Amino acid sequence: MSRPPLIGISARIYFPAAPVADIGGVFTRTLHYLEQSVAHWILGGRALAVMIPAIESDGMLARSEMSLAEYASQLDGLVLQGGNDIAPESYGETPLRPEWRGDRVRDRYEIDLFDAFVSAAKPVVGICRGCQLINVALGGTLYQDIPTQQPSEVRHLHAQQYDRQFHDARIVPGSGLARLYPGVERMTINSIHHQAVKDLGRDLVVEARSAPDGLVEAIRWRGPSLVFGMQWHPEFMAQDRHHPAQLDGRPILEEFLSACLRRRG
Repeated sequence: MSRPPLIGISARIYFPAAPVADIGGVFTRTLHYLEQSVAHWILGGRALAVMIPAIESDGMLARSEMSLAEYASQLDGLVLQGGNDIAPESYGETPLRPEWRGDRVRDRYEIDLFDAFVSAAKPVVGICRGCQLINVALGGTLYQDIPTQQPSEVRHLHAQQYDRQFHDARIVPGSGLARLYPGVERMTINSIHHQAVKDLGRDLVVEARSAPDGLVEAIRWRGPSLVFGMQWHPEFMAQDRHHPAQLDGRPILEEFLSACLRRRG
């Protein structure tokens, strides 16, 4: 019996800051972590999940003897999880507001990680921030804040509703996403983001747009290996059914894990 796919998940990074750091103890230290729901989404596909610690050649995190390329060689695929904003400096801009400065340390780590897996022709899936990271890693740009730069009747972020905030999106006909969901033209997805893809990165195509405002909700790379990014959180919808028409994320996970096994073979 062959071993299940071994999937790396990028780490979220907690930096000590008040008021949380005032609790003391471990919260006075820099922490790498992942959301349980992301790990369980991967495990639900009969795969193994491994968090990849952040490694930086410069910045506050020291590079260890283990390189990101070695992780890419040993693991079968990569999931870029959600989290803090992408720093505008990562796509050649400056923050329009201080609170939108993002996480430059994590950006550098995840771009290096993305490059390592793509160079190894290993499949990559990005969730929310991860979708935006894929776009930026390939030279694209983002709207720093949707309500400010692209006002819309669609509410893409509701702090109180959080993962219970839903809106509709349209799947691009003839796309890879359309192949995964035959006969589905309109889908209902959760939405927890205030940034969004603006200018597409190299060799990326749009596979879904929010309705009716047309913001990018899913992207796919036209390169030789699977790279797919989605603005929604399939791991939350797999955990709870908050909307009667919410999208079933299993076809996306199955496509990703199947690509991982083919690459290993």
